[in-house]
Amino acid sequence: MTQEPSPVRDGEYAVRGDYHRSLDPHWNYSPTFLAKLQEVRQFLDDLPPSARVLDAGCGEGVLVEEYSSRLAIEGLDAAYESPRVRRGSVLHLPYESESFDRVLCLDVLEHLLWREQGPALLEIRRVLRRDGEALISVPNLAHLQSRVHFLFTGRLIRTAHESKHPGDRPLAEYERLIRAAGLEIRSRRGLFPTVPVLARLIRRYPARLTWLHQALTTLLPVPGWCFLALLRVRPSARS
Repeated sequence: MTQEPSPVRDGEYAVRGDYHRSLDPHWNYSPTFLAKLQEVRQFLDDLPPSARVLDAGCGEGVLVEEYSSRLAIEGLDAAYESPRVRRGSVLHLPYESESFDRVLCLDVLEHLLWREQGPALLEIRRVLRRDGEALISVPNLAHLQSRVHFLFTGRLIRTAHESKHPGDRPLAEYERLIRAAGLEIRSRRGLFPTVPVLARLIRRYPARLTWLHQALTTLLPVPGWCFLALLRVRPSARS
C-alpha cells in the first residue's frame, strides 16, 4: 500500500498541527467555528456533483475532505500542503478566470494586510463564474462587546493579536471592499452576538456554554453585533 506524503505545515499549523481537524472543545472559538461549519454546509449541500468549488485559504482542508466524494472541490492555502490541499496564495489564485461555481473564503481576509484584501477579493471575483457565488466569513472588529468597550475606552477590541489579524476591520468596511471588487452581497448572517458578560462567560467555558452561544445567535443574529459575519456574494451585474 502506498502511503500518502505527510502534510507540509508552516506558520500556526507548524506549531499547533491540524487543530481544526482535531477540534479542542475548550478552544474559546470552537462554538463559533462549529456554527460556521453548519452555515457552510447549507451553502454547499444543494449543489450537484458536477459543481466545481474552491476553498481558498482552506487550512488543513477539512471541508475539502468532507466533500471530496460529493463535489469537484479543491483546496488552496499559503501555509499548508497535502494531497488534498494545494500550496498557493489568495492574492494570485492559480486558476483560470470563471472556473468555479462556488468559492469559500472563510476567516482569511483578516490574516492579510489591509492593502492585500482588495486584490484578494478581486481574485475571488475573477475565478467565479458569472452565475457563481462565494461565501466569505470575517471576524467583525466592531462587534457588540467591542462597541461597548469603545464607549468607555475609545478603543475597539481586536479580534486577535495584530500579528495574527493584521487586517482587522469592522464589518461595514469589509462590505465596502467586497462591493468595490465587483461583488454584490446577497445575504448577511451573524454568528455570536457578543453580549457583554455573557460573551466573556462563553469564551471562558466554551464547551459548557455552546448552548448559550447557539441561543444568542438565534435570538440576536444582527451581523454588526456579532463576532463573525458570513456574507453570501456573487459577481455584480454591472462589473
